[in-house]
Amino acid sequence: MKMKNFLFLLTLVLCSIAATAQVQFDAKVSKKTLGINERLRIDFEMNQDGDNFRPPNFENFKVVGGPNQSISNSWINGKRSFSKTYSYFLAPQSRGRVTIGQATIEINGETYKTLPLEIEVTTAVAVPKDGNNADYVASENVHLVAEVSNANPYLNEALTVTYKLYVSHDVSITSQWREIDTPKYADFWSQNIDNKNNFKVYEGKYNGEDYRYVVLRTTVLYPQKTGKLDIEPLTLDIPIDVQGNRRDIFGRRLMERVNKTISAGNRTIDVKSLPLEGKPDGFNGAVGDFSFDIITNKTNLDANESLQLDVKIAGKGNLKLFTAPSVKLPNTLEVYEPEHNESVNTTVSGMQGSITDSYTVVPQFKGTYPVNPITFSFFDPKTEKYKTITSKEFTIEVENGPISSVTANTNSNDAKKQVVLSKDNFKYIKLNANLVPIAQETFFKSVLFWSLLGGPFLLIPLFILAGKKRKQRLNDLEGNKLRRANKLAKKYLSEAKRNIQNPVAFYESLERALHNYLKAKLNIETSEMEKSHISKLLLERNVEAPVVENFITLLKSCEYARYASSSTTSVQQDYSRAAEVISTIDKQIQ
Repeated sequence: MKMKNFLFLLTLVLCSIAATAQVQFDAKVSKKTLGINERLRIDFEMNQDGDNFRPPNFENFKVVGGPNQSISNSWINGKRSFSKTYSYFLAPQSRGRVTIGQATIEINGETYKTLPLEIEVTTAVAVPKDGNNADYVASENVHLVAEVSNANPYLNEALTVTYKLYVSHDVSITSQWREIDTPKYADFWSQNIDNKNNFKVYEGKYNGEDYRYVVLRTTVLYPQKTGKLDIEPLTLDIPIDVQGNRRDIFGRRLMERVNKTISAGNRTIDVKSLPLEGKPDGFNGAVGDFSFDIITNKTNLDANESLQLDVKIAGKGNLKLFTAPSVKLPNTLEVYEPEHNESVNTTVSGMQGSITDSYTVVPQFKGTYPVNPITFSFFDPKTEKYKTITSKEFTIEVENGPISSVTANTNSNDAKKQVVLSKDNFKYIKLNANLVPIAQETFFKSVLFWSLLGGPFLLIPLFILAGKKRKQRLNDLEGNKLRRANKLAKKYLSEAKRNIQNPVAFYESLERALHNYLKAKLNIETSEMEKSHISKLLLERNVEAPVVENFITLLKSCEYARYASSSTTSVQQDYSRAAEVISTIDKQIQ
């Protein structure tokens, strides 16, 4: 019986401890440093309902708003989510470091307290940052950061710029942002790593605070100059949802949307020169870690056969920014210009893969031809030293074929052999024989003869029918006007149609086509391409108002599409609408 009572008490204690551990009661402030002429918002949040809430006495502060109470209670997949918040707006009364005391509340018979918060009150600021202002809250809770993997690289050494958008838990971004200004990366070779708009949300820290962030873009750069180089900032226009001052019927604060322009700021890269000490004579700018080899598909062959000789460089580094060393072969080997092949993939860490120069070699004479080794030098930024790789020496054996004069004169054992020069290899072959067949068919009464004789008579009905169709077409005034309009629309939209699979190039071409059409029809210049002026001119030329409005909407779509991604479906719709609008205007304009 005692054991039974003990187990019951133990279970009750454990359940009460578990229930207690789930209770959260926290105090959060809008900022921890403020001017004496600014305001501070403090929220007391709890995840369970309680009684007898007692705020601190707010010593050295004046309560200018509150308490405002909001409650959120929801059920999702059978799980309850509850939140209750008491909000106050405070005005500081004196400068210095001020402590906001503990607030208390009773939940399930237990008393819970918040932690004291220290606030730094400074002198008055020029522009007060109101914690209750949606613009200020948005700017303080969303940050665009450009993280550079290496701010002090060597010349032609890879570095990565990662653009991260940090968003605090107090605001949210539910709409797509758009780029206002894109970095040009002057003095850098650059390539963007495409994330295909798959923005994964991560948890991280920004200035010591908990934030969510997404990686917007990753760009690999190879500096092409030494010294201090500036990276232009990425600038975005971002719609941000923040809690406003209005509340719904349940006391919850309604969200307010604010559009903010946020920039990542300038970044400066200090590029180091490659060291002069130990620099090889044949160094051509390769920076990274590479392997080097010369490969042939065969070394034994006959004269006038061909072999392939590949000079291959593989590894990780600036593979696209230097040339492979050239091969020097004996003059008696005919060597064609090399075919350059690249198998390079650019990742976050830089370029990696291989480049190959493929030479086609055709020997003309019998003999043994040594291929001297060649060297390839590169700078390894990890060890900060130059490295040189030398290929292996090999020979090309030409077993059958004519003997060159040089070989005959230097080889006494073969002095009696006939010398055949390469220009005489095809001496006895007649290249233009001018042969004619022995049996010839006569032209008279042949199929071709009767075809040429009767063909013109068969074409007479076709010409009569074509003439009638042409006459009907010329008499159709409305149809001719429509066909001319469609032809004009296709003329101006031909370039846009070629770029329909590339939304960015498509909208650039479409905007240029619309401007060129206006220049042709209204006789205006680019400086006069103001939308209100265009609308006025079209209306004066008896173009209907809905058609003018559709034309102006198209111009706006082209401008917006430069900064926001567009789908193939919207591109196709805009192309069809542009053709229809141009055709309609051409029929109505006078």
